[in-house]
Amino acid sequence: MSAYRTVVVGTDGSDSSLRAVEKAAALSGDAGATLYIACAYYPDDSKSTSSDADALGADAYQITGSAPTREILRNAKERAVAAGASSIEEKSVVGNPVDSLLQLVKDVQADLLVIGNRGLNSLTGRLLGSVPSDAARKAQCDVLIVHTVR
Repeated sequence: MSAYRTVVVGTDGSDSSLRAVEKAAALSGDAGATLYIACAYYPDDSKSTSSDADALGADAYQITGSAPTREILRNAKERAVAAGASSIEEKSVVGNPVDSLLQLVKDVQADLLVIGNRGLNSLTGRLLGSVPSDAARKAQCDVLIVHTVR
């Protein structure tokens, strides 16, 4: 088996997704690969999100916009460095998580996509699909689904 040269991992800032970041970082560090840490978001559209923002109050930043991705990526990079990655690129990507991750995989010619398993066993995940299962089904490279729920 050849070593991976480029690894992509997605995170939404959750503890579960950060476990996947740590696994991807360890693998990329061992292989001397470049690690791309991605966080997907939707651009801010204040008209369509104003009622949601009112309901969420202080947590409204989680709806849309790129501002939270900076903090999520900074935290993920710190975890990746601690886990052994040395060559790290941070990417805020626009769109839904699956399509955004797969486009980044294509753009950087990644040979491995790492994602957490959160959502695979939920009722919603089984009925509507989930990021891990959709990404694994659609990816054109190897996919590692990390057991992240403890």
